Amino acid sequence: MNKHLKLLDTNGGNTKIKKTAKNSTYRLASLSLMPDAKICPSSKAAGCFDACLKSAGRGRFDNVAKGRQWRSDLWHSDQDQFIERLIKELDNFSKLCEKQGVKPAVRLNVLSDIPFERLGIMDIFPEIYFYDYSKSAKRVNNPDLPKNYDLIFSYSGREQFAKQSALGLDSDRPVAVVFRDKLPAYFMGRPVIDGDQSDLVNAKSGRVIVGLKAKGSLAKNENNGFVVDPEIIPTLAVA
Repeated sequence: MNKHLKLLDTNGGNTKIKKTAKNSTYRLASLSLMPDAKICPSSKAAGCFDACLKSAGRGRFDNVAKGRQWRSDLWHSDQDQFIERLIKELDNFSKLCEKQGVKPAVRLNVLSDIPFERLGIMDIFPEIYFYDYSKSAKRVNNPDLPKNYDLIFSYSGREQFAKQSALGLDSDRPVAVVFRDKLPAYFMGRPVIDGDQSDLVNAKSGRVIVGLKAKGSLAKNENNGFVVDPEIIPTLAVA
């Protein structure tokens, strides 16, 4: 057991997390695992595994990649210890935020899609606002999600993922779409907002498309349907 590495990043090491926390009344913490087929069960069908951001930004550094792999290995080998450590770190983070006079917000699935709500994590910390992106329409459409947990459905245009995408678009929650270049005004009948600005805004935006621009060379050059070309796929204006 590595006693020195932590599960949570509470200092905004992730670029998107840092941008979200800027000029906010929240302090954010995040959990980044090394993605694989088990902790990202829909990634193959959605076509996003190869274009994943695991190697983008700080992910290209060896020490960051090793830290993420250690967390994933711990999850796979000893979930009881993983959850015990996570609860302890969340408790410390909550107390730190209270001391600093800021609100705590946590994203547990930066590079994974684990249903932490089934483990009762959010119920233990009602004072913490949790949010995530997910490719599971079942999770997104779950009417019994904890009140302090918001999910954003992650869309893919691949034929193999069509059923999930249709169910995700049928929800009242935001839907994230990765676009190759510019963001369209509308997509699939929903207005598009700039999703690269703030995750907290994204998670609370309701029936919108959270437009994300493809990042990293793999995503920008991907052509399997996950990254959307707005010029090719027709967009629908809201009636």
